[in-house]
Amino acid sequence: MDRPENTQRKRTQRDYTLGFKLQVVSAVEKGDMTYKQAQKIYGIQGRSTVLTWLRKHGKMDWSQPTLRIMTTSPKAKESPAQKIKRLEKELDDERARNLLLNEVVDILDAEHGAGLRKKLIGQGDRSLQQQGKVSLSQSSRLLGISRQAIYQSEQRHKRRESERVPVTNMVMELRRLMPRLGTRKLYQLIKPQLVELGIKLGRDGLFTHLRDQQMLVKPRKSYIKTTDSKHWMKKYPNLLKGLEVNKPEQALVSDITYVESDEGVHYLSLVTDANSRKIMGHELSRDMKAENVVKALHQATRACHQTESVIHHSDRGVQYCSSLYQGVLKLNRMVPSMTDGYDCYQNALAERVNGILKQEFLLYRCKTFAELKVLINESITIYNRMRPHLSLGMKTPEEVHSKAAA
Repeated sequence: MDRPENTQRKRTQRDYTLGFKLQVVSAVEKGDMTYKQAQKIYGIQGRSTVLTWLRKHGKMDWSQPTLRIMTTSPKAKESPAQKIKRLEKELDDERARNLLLNEVVDILDAEHGAGLRKKLIGQGDRSLQQQGKVSLSQSSRLLGISRQAIYQSEQRHKRRESERVPVTNMVMELRRLMPRLGTRKLYQLIKPQLVELGIKLGRDGLFTHLRDQQMLVKPRKSYIKTTDSKHWMKKYPNLLKGLEVNKPEQALVSDITYVESDEGVHYLSLVTDANSRKIMGHELSRDMKAENVVKALHQATRACHQTESVIHHSDRGVQYCSSLYQGVLKLNRMVPSMTDGYDCYQNALAERVNGILKQEFLLYRCKTFAELKVLINESITIYNRMRPHLSLGMKTPEEVHSKAAA
């Protein structure tokens, strides 16, 4: 069945998550785009929608228009003799660079069959022609390639670009909810649509397309210690070491990670199913007291179908060793398990879930604790229901967990 082109449903504010709003605000305030460009790129409806987001969530004052100060270029102060000398030097440098680059291209084409001159027609040369720096006749003469080959390459490029427009739209729609989702997971999610529309594009082709569109994501790393494991309270043996967890609700892993807003540092407690990777319980608090951490456990026990004999694994943090936390485990007949050293990698699954949330979802600093809480609730819902996992055969945590429970 043919799908109508350029159909666009009307969106409301509920269609935009807080994470997406903060992503747009950050891009505009960094100067990557104007707020009008953001509206056009992301298809945001409403003439002042982005401006409203900037005034509410931005770090800059958007109540007044920004003033742009024009600076004078140093080249404008040159004398005629200085200008001639500078241009002569630049010309000599360009001649030397041209000789070196041509030698490199010839070696790569001859010894490795790279075909760089033909690729230049499809990429760099086209850009130079559009800027008016190189004419078509100059390109064909300098590269030793016929004009017909250039025309054919141009036609192939236009055809490929038109085929990739729906792909870009698919990726943008997913990135609206998961801004830092990797290429392999993106490909898994859009593959059914590609087949339906008859678009021939593999995973490597999608990677190339995203790189050309400057849509690849870069990893982010940060670390703050949240575990105090040097205390007098009882510690429990590591029951997960050597154990194969092959079904949901066989073992739960817990951890605490820090998150920040303009109001300060806050702490996110998570309880995750070790098999399905589903976040079963979470709690955002202003401190790491046991009474706040245990709220995530209460939420997890309510979400479980049964808790008897379920292994609860954590680090040796004082919160998890406390009588309050251990009392809740005992009440629910859960078996406590802890890392047997001070190495965070012994609770690697929990650390991995922390990293996914912070590196893919909690990307932009919120103004208030309440705003951060909304962002975390949205992010965990999307993580559980929409984000595929490589370790789960590219299925979502909710899909794996609910299937086993049924």
